[in-house]
Amino acid sequence: MEQYIIKGGRPLRGEVSISGAKNAALPLLAAAIMTDETVMIDNLPDVRDIGVLLQAIESIGVMVERVNPNCVKIQAKNIQTTRVDYEHIRKIRGSYYLVGALLGRFHKAEVVLPGGCNIGSRPIDQHIKGFKALGAEVFIAHGMIITEAEQLAGSHIYMDVVTVGATINVMLAAALAQGRTIIENAAKEPHIVDVANMLNSMGANIKGAGTDVIRINGVPKLHGTEYAVIPDQIEAGTFMFAAAATKGDVLVRNVIPKHLESIAAKLLEIGCTVEEYDDAMRVVGCEYQKNTHVKTLPYPGFPTDMQPQIAVALALSNGTSIVTESLFENRFKYVDELSRMGAKITVEGNTAIIDGVSGFTGAEMTAPDLRAGAALVIAALAAEGFSLIDDIVYIQRGYERFEEKLKGLGAMIELVSTEKDVTKFKLKVS
Repeated sequence: MEQYIIKGGRPLRGEVSISGAKNAALPLLAAAIMTDETVMIDNLPDVRDIGVLLQAIESIGVMVERVNPNCVKIQAKNIQTTRVDYEHIRKIRGSYYLVGALLGRFHKAEVVLPGGCNIGSRPIDQHIKGFKALGAEVFIAHGMIITEAEQLAGSHIYMDVVTVGATINVMLAAALAQGRTIIENAAKEPHIVDVANMLNSMGANIKGAGTDVIRINGVPKLHGTEYAVIPDQIEAGTFMFAAAATKGDVLVRNVIPKHLESIAAKLLEIGCTVEEYDDAMRVVGCEYQKNTHVKTLPYPGFPTDMQPQIAVALALSNGTSIVTESLFENRFKYVDELSRMGAKITVEGNTAIIDGVSGFTGAEMTAPDLRAGAALVIAALAAEGFSLIDDIVYIQRGYERFEEKLKGLGAMIELVSTEKDVTKFKLKVS
């Protein structure tokens, strides 16, 4: 089993280039099967979730050609079935985008219910509500979501809660429905805008993505396109908080600064220096960082996917900070792991009360999920001594070449799989 071995205590310094956004790439790949013409998608992150989804669509007859690790050509002319029950796809959350894509194109779909990180309840009731409003019958059986429609017709849909997944899924299906669809109380995340932009480049007619009202005029068919995935705001934010926690100086390249405003605001509040450029952000940590309060909210609020990372920085800041998680109830599972390093964090319901400490010490830890795993790596980089992190498969699901990029910033980190590898690393860095 692969692990990360880390020797901390060294500030991160240098430049890092951010990969394409996983949360955008997954629905873009689903959208690519909605036409029988060739679609080429560039700037894909080379991470495990992307590989799993590509294998899943191959299993139903889609031709997939890897141009390079970050570019793929998709030709979905000869899809043989609308039933997706690929063995590994239940492990990723983005599998449900295939429902909207297949329903839109073929008016039917059977897709295994998704998995992903266990960070709390993520119901699909709003997806079902949206599909039904478009005229589809929907039911759950044998661990699959099954949908079918004689014809999809545009509808006025009000989302009961702001939900990224359902907003994208309904948008996919409605792109090929007859008539006009209006989605109210839509999510506004950058990857929703990215999906709408790609669909529009394929001939769809979608307006308002990025606002809380999206208007979609259905078209008879979509055509091929070439498209590049937006940069990953969560990967960018992870490196920004890594700079803060290690008191480093990092220039984060290939980003859209607008997407990082809530993250930059919190870094400024705790005393870091943040410089914004056209396509880059520089973060310089300071010796004595201050406390602050943060509450996770849908975009443009502070992202839930950045909550564990800011908690690490606040645990190393002066004073008492409060982190409130308003979206997922199981997102504080990393707190016990940080406590092994000397963090002082008390969780009460959906709130973490963080009393800052002067430093961490290395420990053996287990990554409970994707973002928490990345946060534990940040904590280990800031800690004195050696740390060993298990279950890094979670981290590999969403971060491309994570340890390589950290090494480029001066981090002492190694991917290991045996005790011999661990001993070799310790001898080398000591």
